[in-house]
Amino acid sequence: MTGNCAVCQMGVGVRFGAVTADTEPLNDRTIIMTKFKTIALAGTGLWALSLSPALAADLTITSWGGAYTASQQKAYGAPWESKTGKKIHWENYNGGLGEVKTQVESGKVTWDIVDILPDQARTGCDEGLFEEIPDDILVKTKDGKTLDEDLMVPRPNKCVAPQIWWSYVPFYDETLLKGDKPTTMADFYDVKKWDCKRGIHTWGNANIEMALVADGVDPKKVYEVMSTEEGIDRAFKKLDTIKDHVVFWSSGAKPLELVKSGEVCMSIAYNGRIGAAVLSEGEKFVTMWDGQVLEEEWLAVVKGSPNKEAAFDFIGFATAPEQQAGQAKFINYGPMRKSAFEIIKAGEPWFHNGKTIMEHMPNRPEVMARSVFANPEWWADNGDEVNERFKAWMAK
Repeated sequence: MTGNCAVCQMGVGVRFGAVTADTEPLNDRTIIMTKFKTIALAGTGLWALSLSPALAADLTITSWGGAYTASQQKAYGAPWESKTGKKIHWENYNGGLGEVKTQVESGKVTWDIVDILPDQARTGCDEGLFEEIPDDILVKTKDGKTLDEDLMVPRPNKCVAPQIWWSYVPFYDETLLKGDKPTTMADFYDVKKWDCKRGIHTWGNANIEMALVADGVDPKKVYEVMSTEEGIDRAFKKLDTIKDHVVFWSSGAKPLELVKSGEVCMSIAYNGRIGAAVLSEGEKFVTMWDGQVLEEEWLAVVKGSPNKEAAFDFIGFATAPEQQAGQAKFINYGPMRKSAFEIIKAGEPWFHNGKTIMEHMPNRPEVMARSVFANPEWWADNGDEVNERFKAWMAK
């Protein structure tokens, strides 16, 4: 998937490996200096100590950092450690398959489990970068349904196990937006009724789908329309109608700042950002679920994992309905297993601070009819061309 992702940006200034969300990526000089420091450590006999956290652990899990990884640690990590007596070393990364491929091809694999986006789930398995997950470690529901029968969408392959759903979705501040309130994607695009600025992100994913929903396309037929040249032209024609009312953002924290400051009256954002502000900070943000674009998130075991059996055991534990539901105590990303929703409903108020969570979940049944399931295969085939056109559209 081209562009950014919600889990990559949960938390401002969160450290992802050697890069923070508020800094520029590593440049050549920084890399060179890092190499000199590494050599110095090796020369003084401290190199082994720098690796000690991973070496001392029974399992290494690589994820995105911030509030998202914290929710994984609380819902899956700590309970698994307590259950097994084993220790987890958590690492953060910026996504992509580059490091996974380097480790696998070199035969020096240090990561056991990695949290990946939908395109990586497919590409990584095709390229032999992940282990196939045995069916017998996947936990069934209480009424005997298999994990695959319990999922909202099919697993793309046997290499991955379910993690969460997140979404691109519009929202506004009910204390600042006066008069009639928008409720649909068509309303987000109605600049005559709401003559004010909108915030949208700087890549094509979700923007194209939402434009078509705003133009009257059934959310379930969006990719059918997008698979024609006329359909893409139609999306950009609809985007043209709000171009003079747009403020662009690329950082996950920015749309909340834009709305809160009044610079825009509504914005597209990551649902987790909106929910965190409402549930933990008391903000009066209102989410417009109509036409949201849902994205998948998966877990995979790296090929050649040095702790493969422990990794499989963790995968089975973390993807069980109880743990999937448990993650929602700490973040409002939706579980991929249907049975997890029943656990959450029965336990409301479910959020860790005593607030109800279901109305903040992006894949709850009540909003699914008007939601778009992002299609990673479509974006893999067409994303470069569409995103280039989107960049040109922004520059006009």
